[in-house]
Amino acid sequence: MIEFVIAVFFLLITPGPGVLTTAGIGAAFGYRAGLGFLAGLCLGGFINMMLVISGLAAVVLAIPSLRLVLLIASVSYLTYLAFRIASAGAKIGFQPATKPLGFVNGLALQFINPKAYVVATTLFSGFAFMSATPVLEVFVKLVLFNAIWVPVHLIWLWAGTKLGSLDLHHVTQRVINVGMAVSLLVVVGVALLASV
Repeated sequence: MIEFVIAVFFLLITPGPGVLTTAGIGAAFGYRAGLGFLAGLCLGGFINMMLVISGLAAVVLAIPSLRLVLLIASVSYLTYLAFRIASAGAKIGFQPATKPLGFVNGLALQFINPKAYVVATTLFSGFAFMSATPVLEVFVKLVLFNAIWVPVHLIWLWAGTKLGSLDLHHVTQRVINVGMAVSLLVVVGVALLASV
């Protein structure tokens, strides 16, 4: 169980589309504005895990044409987010946005987030610590996962908010935006490489 907790922590703390977008919303719009997106991200993540645990994700992803459609949607949306962040110019966050991404955006992101599927598959197909009671093991894993997931994402939202409130030089802000955008594009690249 300790190995599972360690794996959850390190898989979640590393930047992926969810945490980068959460931090970007915090930077651009503040902590409270990011909570709606985060709630959608949480529910979407739970549904994503249920799709992986039930095997439905494996069945759906085994259909080549549907897999291609999901890959194109994922790559397109993540590239769009990367562009929005990179084009923010001298203000950390998203531009040109008049309102933050909300609950529905957070929910939708988890369905096309390649990292979410990789994390769920890794954690729920591996790290068996209650093999005699697999249903109880899944329940315990869900509780442990969310006990780490929620605080980690709240910390990313807080970090984005703090970063957005700093009076950083415009060049520094631009470098941060480009760095966040490149991180998202790395996820896109990994998703494309994994699909080949």
